[in-house]
Amino acid sequence: MSDAVLQPGVGPIRAPHYLPADPSAVVWGRLPCATDSPVLTIDAGDEVTIDTISHEGIHEDQGRDPLAFFAGFGVDADSVLTDAVALASSDYRRDPAVDGPHVVTGPVRIRGARPGDLLKITVLETLQRVPYGIVSNRHGRGALPGEYPVDGERVSVFAGVSDGFGTMPRVLGGEHSIRFPLAPFLGIMGVAVAGDVRPHSVPPGPHGGNIDINLLTVGSSLYLPIQAEGALAYVGDPHFAQGDGEVALTAMEASLRATLRFEVLTQQDALDAFGALVGPLVETTDYLVPTGMDEDLDEAVKACVRAAIALLQARFSLDAAHAYAYLSAATDFNISQVVDIVKGVHAKIRVADFD
Repeated sequence: MSDAVLQPGVGPIRAPHYLPADPSAVVWGRLPCATDSPVLTIDAGDEVTIDTISHEGIHEDQGRDPLAFFAGFGVDADSVLTDAVALASSDYRRDPAVDGPHVVTGPVRIRGARPGDLLKITVLETLQRVPYGIVSNRHGRGALPGEYPVDGERVSVFAGVSDGFGTMPRVLGGEHSIRFPLAPFLGIMGVAVAGDVRPHSVPPGPHGGNIDINLLTVGSSLYLPIQAEGALAYVGDPHFAQGDGEVALTAMEASLRATLRFEVLTQQDALDAFGALVGPLVETTDYLVPTGMDEDLDEAVKACVRAAIALLQARFSLDAAHAYAYLSAATDFNISQVVDIVKGVHAKIRVADFD
């Protein structure tokens, strides 16, 4: 990978529409609702290049000064994103005691999108805006709260990028001798909720939001039930890499420039394709991926199995008993994440099995 830094407006911009992540075009700590004003309006089928900002390095407990924060890891000022600096130094009102950590860019209004329709967001390109990221374990969150961080010390591990791989040290300050594959994706992709209350950015739901499904790499699509006129779509929480579970609290958090296509399926077309879809659904080249979400992981699994059965009935004409049997024989149910209050499970149904 190149060490080029994609500052706002600099470098490749693939789509005819470009949405930078300046403070007037982002929501920090919350997610858009139906009464929010769009920062961009497009037609269904349009492609948009969107800059996203990682929340790591801009938080109050990290100094709310990304220049100083990343300088502590040897990053020079020219390699820190100016839009991250602008947001951190702005008077944006966010209460870390009650608001979430994430920055989302949007909302984007899609003309003609109505509640009951499905919004299809296809990932066409993801470009790494910086050659580094952060993996954090802070606030007593993660799969092992009370055990990590050890002695309550907040941990932000600096991860690098080299020859297309992520790198990490084995101990604080050590040589970057660990290498792992990168697979960039957006942890948050969503639509506005109905009403006039912005939801917290952490728990995912039928609106999408912080679903953290690492299959949403280039070429994949996310389908979301639209809840507000115009859909009012948004994206954020960019990752360079994430293991299923995201157990320490965060993935390798790092800013991306993403090019996305926004399409609308009418209610009837959606029913014909997927049945009565009540939550996010991912489509990759090889898989259809229904989801289940609940604060109780067991209930999230049950919800995902029910969603998978309904999908198989609608899409491939299985009866419920055979759908249940097929899932048991041939489908992996993966834990998307266990750290976002509402836990996520996703099923990988191989489309080729039904050719």
